[in-house]
Amino acid sequence: MNNSPQSSAIYQVSNLTKIYQNRCVLDIPQFEVRQGEILALIGPSGSGKSTLLRLLNFLEYPTNGKILFMDACFENGKDMPVEKRRRVTTVFQRPILLNRNVRENVAYGLRLHGHPATQAAIDHLLEEVGLERLANQRARTLSGGEAQRVALGRAMALQPDVLLLDEPTANLDPSNVAMIEKIISRLNSQNGTTIVLVTHHIYQAKRLAHRTGFILEGKIIELNDTPKLFQSPKNPRTQAFLHGEMVY
Repeated sequence: MNNSPQSSAIYQVSNLTKIYQNRCVLDIPQFEVRQGEILALIGPSGSGKSTLLRLLNFLEYPTNGKILFMDACFENGKDMPVEKRRRVTTVFQRPILLNRNVRENVAYGLRLHGHPATQAAIDHLLEEVGLERLANQRARTLSGGEAQRVALGRAMALQPDVLLLDEPTANLDPSNVAMIEKIISRLNSQNGTTIVLVTHHIYQAKRLAHRTGFILEGKIIELNDTPKLFQSPKNPRTQAFLHGEMVY
């Protein structure tokens, strides 16, 4: 993976906190996502990675602080404009699919964005995610990896500027992991899609990400270009985590 794109920030986060039931689960004084990069977020379970992803998709208000996205401000009590929200799409660890076939699930993504769900458009998306042979198969009969690729195809139909991925390859076999990683790389390199990837697999971050951030107890402990973070982490807790040690 090449060095991070030296471009403007598509997200700028400042003084961000999220509190649930008097417990602060996220505390980020300063953070940015650069346009056109793949940014990986790693850290133990419960460290705040998925909470940050939900805030970046404007699904929850921050308790304090603000998120600037394409110069629009999101903060407690102030919604992100709909036209900006539509430029961000999330694929969750356990995707929710319609109880229909693969083709109809992908077509739904096109219709959400106001595009005609033509057979050619759907066929192109199915080919992109390697599911053209399963076009007429019911979603409930798919394997975990196949379902995740349907969700990716549906997200791609929306043509988002930002794709947020929450553990997209958790519990998948190596073949599906490789296919999904290939799709992620292609979306970034060919379409210029900005991607924020939450993953437990540190070597997935190493393979895919321009930059990687280590989150622990709701704080970004270290954020750097991926090769630098893996080769010479500055924080001893980052180093311990990368070596498989317990840092809870």
